[in-house]
Order: sequence, then structure tokens, then C-alpha cells
Amino acid sequence: MSYLDPHLLARIQFAANMTFHILFPSLSISLGWFLLFFKTRFTTTGIEAWMQAYQFWVKIFALCFALGVVSGITMSFQFGTNWPGFMNTVGNVAGPLLAYEVLTAFFLEATMLGIMLYGRGRVSERVHTIATFLVAAGTTASAFWILALNSWMHTPAGFVMIDGQAHVTSWMQVIFNPSFPFRLTHMLLASGLTGAFMVAGISAYRWLKGDRSQEITFSLRVSVFVAAVLIPLQIAAGDAHGLNTLENEPAKVAAMEGIWDTQKGVPAVLFALPDETTKSNRYEFSIPKLASLYLTHSIDGEVKGIKDFGANHPPVTPIFWAFRVMVGVGLLMVLVSWATSIRFIRGLEISKLLAVSLVAMTFSGWLALEAGWYVTEVGRQPWLVYGILKTNDAASLVSSPNILLTLITYLSLYLVLLCSFIAAIFHLAKKATYKGLNYV
Repeated sequence: MSYLDPHLLARIQFAANMTFHILFPSLSISLGWFLLFFKTRFTTTGIEAWMQAYQFWVKIFALCFALGVVSGITMSFQFGTNWPGFMNTVGNVAGPLLAYEVLTAFFLEATMLGIMLYGRGRVSERVHTIATFLVAAGTTASAFWILALNSWMHTPAGFVMIDGQAHVTSWMQVIFNPSFPFRLTHMLLASGLTGAFMVAGISAYRWLKGDRSQEITFSLRVSVFVAAVLIPLQIAAGDAHGLNTLENEPAKVAAMEGIWDTQKGVPAVLFALPDETTKSNRYEFSIPKLASLYLTHSIDGEVKGIKDFGANHPPVTPIFWAFRVMVGVGLLMVLVSWATSIRFIRGLEISKLLAVSLVAMTFSGWLALEAGWYVTEVGRQPWLVYGILKTNDAASLVSSPNILLTLITYLSLYLVLLCSFIAAIFHLAKKATYKGLNYV
């Protein structure tokens, strides 16, 4: 396939938009609940440090919300410009779900956000706290509807095809399709970890700069403990999600594990260079029978290989490595969060080494999240809607030069926005640090 193939360019463009967009809702979901916790702790204890933490992180939440909205609008336009076949075929399902997200979640967030950002001092503390809760609830409700649609694209249910179009027979089956509970749980936990490591990393950065205020102590402890609790839950959720994926999308699991031939007692491939030409792994290093154990919960369990799916299997190399990036980052999260939590439980202050580690892990949630999304979305190929609509059949007739031009424009703009966002966070952290030094 040519690198100027319009279908490939359209896929890359949508992937670029999705890669950028998902960064900000993932943070918004978790930061909304962190803000609610900070606010309720302030109202129940009267300790000003909790409000200082709230006032710092609400600014970053606002930035996330703004960038998420802008990039989300851009992405939605591409359904019409690059993928008209998607809405033509499954618009009766996708359209209402996207509308429900706007009506029940986005409008709630947008309405209450103004009170949350500017209402304190103008409304009572109780009303301000309720507004914060509704914003947090709205971000989570938004994830509910988006993931209902995304899950349906992987495991479609509750519909019938009439004249080439999907028509809903049961909205309950559409929304609560076979993979939805696992995907929603996995995503919300991933969001929680993304926010926890962001809060911990920025707080550790301020601590290294000399800020020993109570605000930093509170923020560090809360975020690290949240991360330490969520990561084992995420491992358990990931295992359940993997079993569900093995049942519904076995080709994806085969690509994730680098399994070419159907066999029993499948080894866990820790490292390899998958070769799709020879349909084999080069330089493979594996542990015998381990993959069967965690995939089927039986040491001699059978797992289908990539060869069994003919041409209807996803590209192996990107999925194979994205899965290992996700797992590798997850293991680092376990190590850093648990080591820091144990130190806090013992009544000790954070060490410089752990603080540096937390700063290095500031954006680790983003990295794991993106890797997980690549596994999920690339792993669905060549299907746009599994078993119903192939990606190439949904593409538009927009020419390669036009797609390439907009792709370059998007990538340039997103790079500037992402760098500006990161710079803004650290600028706010430095500014808050100088203020915090006055409280030592």
C-alpha cells in the first residue's frame, strides 16, 4: 500500500486527532473527582491547604476541558469528510449515542463549569461544591456514552441490517454490548491513574523546587495512594477485559501476543520482532505456557493463531509493541506508587529519588493510555465496525493531496498546543511554588 494512499492517510489523520484528543478527556475525568475531593476536604476540615490544591488544579482542569472540546469538534467533522460510509451504515446507532453524550453530559459540564471556575464567593460553598460534583459527574457520563459507542463498534449487538443500514432493535443491548462493561471499567481506571500520576508528578516537581507547604503534602499523599490502589484494580480489570477480547476479537489477542499458529500451552512472548512476511517471530524470548495460563486460565488452554484468520487480521507489529508499552508502563506505576506509599505509611517524608521518579512519571498515564488505545483501535482492523463494515468501505473519495495537507496542518497545530499545554502546567507549578514557599 502506497504511503499516499488516501485510505491510509485518512486513517492516520483520524488516529492523529484521536491521539491528541484522548489526552484531555482522560485527565478531565480524573481531575474532576480530585477537585471534588479537595473541595469536600476543605469544607469539612476548614484547612486552607485543601482549597489551595483545588485552586491550583482547577486551572489545569479548565485547560484540559478547553482543549478536549476543540479537538473533539475537529474529530467529529471527520466522520463526514473522511468516513461518510460510517454514518451511512451505522448512523442510526452512532448518531443517537453521540447526541445522548452531548445532551446528558457535555451540556451539564459546560453549564456547571462556569460556576465551578468563577462562582466561589458569588454562590454559597455548598452550591459551589455541588457544581464541582456535577462537572465531575458530567465528565464520567461523557465517557459512558462515548465508550458505549466505541464498544459497540467492537462487539455490535441489539441491531438488524436492513438494506445495508443498521437499525436498532434494543437500545439496552446496543449500550450494554458484550465488551462495554470491561472497556468502561478499564478506561475509567486508566483515567484515574493518568490524573493521579499527573497530580503526583507536578506536586513532586514543586517539592523538589523547595515547596514544603501543606498543600504539597496533601496533594502528594492523596495522588500516590490513589495510584497505589487503582493500579492493582487496573491489572484485574485488564485481565477480565483480555478474556472478553479473546472471546469476541481473538485475532486482536493473537496479534497482541505474537501468536502465529493455533496451539495449546501457548508461551508468553516477552520479546520478539514479528515478521508478517514469514509469519513468524524473530529473536523470540518467551516463557513456556504462560500465555495460555493468563489468557485462558488453563496452563494447556488453546489460543488461536494469526494464521487462522487469513487476511482478516490486524497489523501485528504495532499492536504487539503497543501492548508491551502499556504493560511496561503499568509495572513502573506499581513500583513507584507502592514504594512511595510504603514510605508515607511509615511516616517518612518522600525521598529525593522517589520525587524524581514521580516527576519522570508525570505523563506516564498518557503513555499507557495511548498505547492501550492503539491496541484497541488498530487491533480492530480491517474492521471499522467488527463483522459489519470494513474500514476501506467507509472511506470518502477525498484526494490524497487534500488529506495530506490537512494532516500536516493538524499535526503542526497539535504539536504546538501540546507543548503549550505542558509549558503552561509547569509555569503554573513554578508560580505556585514561589507562593508555597511563603507557607513553609
